[in-house]
Amino acid sequence: MKKIFLLLIFSNSIFSELILEITEGTEDPYRVAILPFKGDKKLSSELENIIINNLKRSGEFYVFQASDLLSTPDKEENIVFNDFKILNVDYLVMGNITNGDVVYEIYDIGKRSKVRSSTVFGIPNKNRQLAHYISDGIYEEITGIPGISSTKILYVTQENKYRLMVADADGENEQILLESKEPIISPSWSPDSRQVAYVSFETGMAKVFIQNIATGERSVAIENSSQISSPAWSPDGKFLSLTLFQDGNAEIYILNLRNKNLTRLTNHYSIDTESSWSPKGSKIMFTSGRSGSPQLYELDLKKFNSKPKRISFDGNYNAKGSYLPDNEGIVFVHRSNTNFQIAMKYFDENFVRTLTEAKMDESPSISPNGNVIVYAIKDDGMGLLAGVTLSGAKFRLPATKGSVREPSWSGYLR
Repeated sequence: MKKIFLLLIFSNSIFSELILEITEGTEDPYRVAILPFKGDKKLSSELENIIINNLKRSGEFYVFQASDLLSTPDKEENIVFNDFKILNVDYLVMGNITNGDVVYEIYDIGKRSKVRSSTVFGIPNKNRQLAHYISDGIYEEITGIPGISSTKILYVTQENKYRLMVADADGENEQILLESKEPIISPSWSPDSRQVAYVSFETGMAKVFIQNIATGERSVAIENSSQISSPAWSPDGKFLSLTLFQDGNAEIYILNLRNKNLTRLTNHYSIDTESSWSPKGSKIMFTSGRSGSPQLYELDLKKFNSKPKRISFDGNYNAKGSYLPDNEGIVFVHRSNTNFQIAMKYFDENFVRTLTEAKMDESPSISPNGNVIVYAIKDDGMGLLAGVTLSGAKFRLPATKGSVREPSWSGYLR
């Protein structure tokens, strides 16, 4: 069985300067041959390089280029499948470029047949985006899992200032969304990935801001004299769940973004915080200390006067929970002894699976395909990002300057 391994790599910028360190890769990669696409040679070369890098970076592919092959067919009729079988090639990718649009085809060498033919329409000056879409199509066809080359990542860097950053999944197109002398925490994507919510202390107290990615326009989510934190978008994008310290205690509220009405969900003397929505928006999970230690609780929003139900029992600390995209389980920060680790629990199992081994792991964020988790760790006092797949493959992204933390993965952008 092939191990699934997905990783992020960020370019060295003057801001974050993240360097990739693969700590555990795949043992049995898919072996894929990619031929230069016919048509515009300059565009073909650019697309080929990006696609190959995307596939290699996923950790699941060994890529053959034209110079590695025994033959380089220019169309389906000229494919000699034995030439590829001799080299143990699993799949062949060919394509044609016409007026900036790409038609690409994938052939299963073992089956001696075409398994995919897709058209991706180009956008002026968006060749990287075009390559990411093709990469995702190749990845999905071969692995059976949607690719995430075309997604984006939010994260916070800290050196002399705090910066909220956004970048493509391959680290390109890095942008500063906000720069401040005051802390920035809890970034969260809207479901359509066009807006982000985050907490900024720039006014002297914690406030939630909503910012448009394209225009940079931003506003306070709700004017209030209380500390507000931990924003999480509902799946339909119409609501934010928040933590408000409105009566001197941290409680979970839902904010209607259209009319700014607040609905209180919890009422307990302990701290209730770090809410997240189930994929269909029918439930909210949050962290609470009402049992004596931080544990995960769930509210059923469909039930009238619903009471919080405790859903974590293993260990003395469970917090910062998120639902898997398929709603088969949850990912959270877990402590059973002294170490804080990223863990997962499937709803149909009665035990917790620990995914990491460090002593201080936090802020897990799940990719939209549900296959990989990026999270923050500390190493010698330095904050950096790391990642793990559900099959256990791992990577790290240490920074050469400053600290990096609070990662948040976008949804699919297409």
